[in-house]
Amino acid sequence: MAPQYDVYAIGNALVDMEFEVHDSFFKDHSIDKGLMTLVDEDRQNSLMSALHTKIKNRQCGGSAANTIIAVSQFGAKGFYSCKVSSDELGDFYFKDLVDAGVDTNLQSQKRQDGITGKCLVMITPDAERTMNTFLGITQTLSKEEVAADAIKKSSYVYMEGYLVTSPTGKAAAIHAREVAELNNVKTALTFSDVNMVKFFKDGLVEMMGPKGVDLLFCNEAEALAYTETAAINDAREALKKIAKNFVITLGENGAIIWDGTTFIDIEPYQVKAVDSNGAGDMYAGAFLYGITQGQTLAGAGKLASMAASKVVSQFGPRLRPDQALTIRQQVYGK
Repeated sequence: MAPQYDVYAIGNALVDMEFEVHDSFFKDHSIDKGLMTLVDEDRQNSLMSALHTKIKNRQCGGSAANTIIAVSQFGAKGFYSCKVSSDELGDFYFKDLVDAGVDTNLQSQKRQDGITGKCLVMITPDAERTMNTFLGITQTLSKEEVAADAIKKSSYVYMEGYLVTSPTGKAAAIHAREVAELNNVKTALTFSDVNMVKFFKDGLVEMMGPKGVDLLFCNEAEALAYTETAAINDAREALKKIAKNFVITLGENGAIIWDGTTFIDIEPYQVKAVDSNGAGDMYAGAFLYGITQGQTLAGAGKLASMAASKVVSQFGPRLRPDQALTIRQQVYGK
């Protein structure tokens, strides 16, 4: 019997709010450019007050949420486990997620009082994204939000590396992986951010478990940091020990895929980047769509490369549904 879901994902639920800024804003407000930094709500509110600009974009987000929405937009079926509160932003998040065609534990679980997480995404003219995140209630994501029945009906479970910062979030991801392994469901993980690797490596090892994962996504900096190597060729050899297959994205230089037997170089699509926010999330979503629909890893990589190049050429971490279908048509002819 065919699985009900192509991909089950678990991750943080954050309402993404995008702003355009200049480097001087980071200097004036002591912000580390190009990184995701966790902040408290007062700090985030003071930054928003200082921006004095209109929100460029607002939508339901979080790394794995962006990925599972991409899976849905390309035409596969996704489920997302997350946690939002019963506030206005929680209402917005739930509606935006369901409108994107994604099933979720929020459809059956009563939401608690609290503050829904928010991510302030600041985009500079060089297209780099810098994030200041207030996790809010998503910091207490736990096993309670794991939908074991949905996992059992899925082809892949996809875990977001950012969950490693929360003890209960990490435990939820581990539980989801264990349910998947017991039910012969494949597992996938993204490292999410180089800081997760630098400061929470032991937690990521726990999330992957003693067997490792079936599929790993990371960028070059994350691969080098995790393997503690100085050259990408050394890093990719080391990653074979923790993942049956993996993808190392290389930005404008494309990507390297390990299919279990061979390294495959994926050519980039040259575009003028205006916003790198969500590029890795889009890559993972398009790739997961491809492999769950019978494509080879190389074929999935080609779709993912084109999708990521398109998303960096416009503002926001998502494509429009019509853009996703056009890209699918261009790459696969259907």
